[in-house]
Amino acid sequence: MALRLILGFDYGTKQIGVAVGQVITGQARELCTLKAQNGIPDWNQVEALIKEWKPDAVVVGLPLNMDGTPSDMCLRAEKFARRLNGRYNIPFYTHDERLTTFEAKGERRDRGGQKGSYRDNPVDAIAAALLLQGWLDENTALFES
Repeated sequence: MALRLILGFDYGTKQIGVAVGQVITGQARELCTLKAQNGIPDWNQVEALIKEWKPDAVVVGLPLNMDGTPSDMCLRAEKFARRLNGRYNIPFYTHDERLTTFEAKGERRDRGGQKGSYRDNPVDAIAAALLLQGWLDENTALFES
């Protein structure tokens, strides 16, 4: 199956950032931030995104420790990826998301858009776009067919 459109998820226990990427342009952009309760999203919102965008695959960020070892959150992010696959029969990939939230906060500040706390003005969708862009940049061989 040729990959054309991919959704990226920056998994978190309170919020999940979502981005969309197109293989033909090799570009990712932020889409939205979903609320989550203890890591569980509103699956109706997720389903609406899947139906609207019809992705060929999803990429879920893995919050690895700085030394490259899996963090406690990695298991939860991988479980989320497997649930996306199980519910919607969409192939999934994971990608190292170390420092994407830090980078996203810097990007938000550079845009002049940070007002108040990050809880009130989240950067999760920006982080999702950054991790998806990283995945697109590193996996061009998957798209050549």
